[in-house]
Amino acid sequence: MASPTMLVIRLRTILFLLIVGFLSFSAADDVSRDDDDAPKYANCNNTFDLVKVTYWVDGIESGTITGMTARFGAILPTRADKASRLPAVFTNPLNGCFNSTSKLDQSVALSVRGDCTYTNKAEAAQSRGAVALVIINTEEDLTEMVCSDNDTVSIAIAVVSVTKSGGDTLNKSLAAGKRVELLLYAPKRLPADFSVIFLWMMAVGTVVTASLWSDLVACEQNDEQYNELSKESGTGKNDSEDEIVDITIRSAVFFVLSASVMLLLLYFFMSSWFVWLLVVLFCVGGIEGMHACITGILHRTCRNCWQKTVKVPYLGENSILSLSVLLFCVAFAVWWAVTRQASYSWIGQDVLGICFMISVLQIVRLPNIKVATVLLCCAFIYDIFWVFLSPYIFKQSVMITVARGDKAGGEAIPMLLRFPRFLDPWSGFDMIGFGDIIFPGLLLSFSHRFDKANKKGMASGYFLWLTIGYGVGLLLTYLGLYLMNGYGQPALLYLVPCTLGTAVVLGFFRGELKDLWDGYLGSDSYRLSSPEA
Repeated sequence: MASPTMLVIRLRTILFLLIVGFLSFSAADDVSRDDDDAPKYANCNNTFDLVKVTYWVDGIESGTITGMTARFGAILPTRADKASRLPAVFTNPLNGCFNSTSKLDQSVALSVRGDCTYTNKAEAAQSRGAVALVIINTEEDLTEMVCSDNDTVSIAIAVVSVTKSGGDTLNKSLAAGKRVELLLYAPKRLPADFSVIFLWMMAVGTVVTASLWSDLVACEQNDEQYNELSKESGTGKNDSEDEIVDITIRSAVFFVLSASVMLLLLYFFMSSWFVWLLVVLFCVGGIEGMHACITGILHRTCRNCWQKTVKVPYLGENSILSLSVLLFCVAFAVWWAVTRQASYSWIGQDVLGICFMISVLQIVRLPNIKVATVLLCCAFIYDIFWVFLSPYIFKQSVMITVARGDKAGGEAIPMLLRFPRFLDPWSGFDMIGFGDIIFPGLLLSFSHRFDKANKKGMASGYFLWLTIGYGVGLLLTYLGLYLMNGYGQPALLYLVPCTLGTAVVLGFFRGELKDLWDGYLGSDSYRLSSPEA
């Protein structure tokens, strides 16, 4: 029977993996999209492009609102210096369904959504001499403005939708009698941004660091104990072994199925309170991971710093240094949670996320390639289905919708590594899901332990080649991201063949595939396979 400590670790690990596992994709924020569900007709087949609506109040530049173009109408310039700065005027009536009594010549007409079709509003504004039409939505999103099948479209002006809050900002200044001017343009996103290089380095660095962590920070005595695993089943286990959870075939399949259920729950019931729940869970995992990483480094560098202890209610006797580190980690996580909407919040999110993943990869391990094959193949199918195939059932990609927080007011899920696109006119972030690091990381960690136990060198081992394969797989992911104009990619589509495939091919040609399959860790014929596997 498992010890209480082991049961707690197993439950904690399953909980954390269910939370992080459903996010396994790489993406960039979308600037343009071509929604197949939005109807297209002759003269009504434009793509939906994001628009920058820069506004001036009484001649002073006051800000920029984000909008989106319609299926119909003129194409906006891509650069601000090619666009014209024009006065904004509300139509009369405000719904813009009939010829306006307001003077719209050489101006940007403003109207509210509703009461008639978008094309009717555009034709009415165009007939009164407007250069462009901005339609204010009644909700906090950008509506896809399309034509109906019986519309005869002949719109020569640009038509843009903005959110309710954006319209309220313009209305406030106009209602106060101030002069408001607008400049509309739709900048294109750069084909590539150097941010992907840093994201690639973070992902590869996290996997390598997690795999080598025990060598980097563990005490020599513990390393020796770990490598001298018992040759007799059920005897000779040390404390460090009790803190390890070996994945079995059964738990691998169960995990992927549970992750799918979690993903669907998030898709259907995602809300601001659900995001807060995930933020709290992310902070708990981040605090634990950050504390483990910092204390591990301090243990290695200053072993005498842990002698002073103090008794704390519910926590028992702990070293003062460990409690100080814990308080720092809690303060760091709270700071991130409070400022997570700020432009710099990605730094705290990445630090907490990387520490968390390093901690998870120390607790959860693959015993052999057999279990790795089941887990990664299931994750491979899971990733492809929820990114590419789910739109055929749910009308949109479930994975991408959940990750971007489309149903939670646009607040993204925290279980991502992010890096800002500094050269992008739209800013935004490139991102990668935790699953794309943890799943391959489990395999790379196993390969390192296999090499170490069998005393293999860098070239003759597996860890180096799997690390290279992981890096190449990520590069292929970003290539797919580029070729598909920023549409989210199921990264495991590329990572699984480049890592698991590399291990299997190398093992086959070296005649060691059976050892890898059984988890052979040395000449003592010990195998790491769990009995359940």
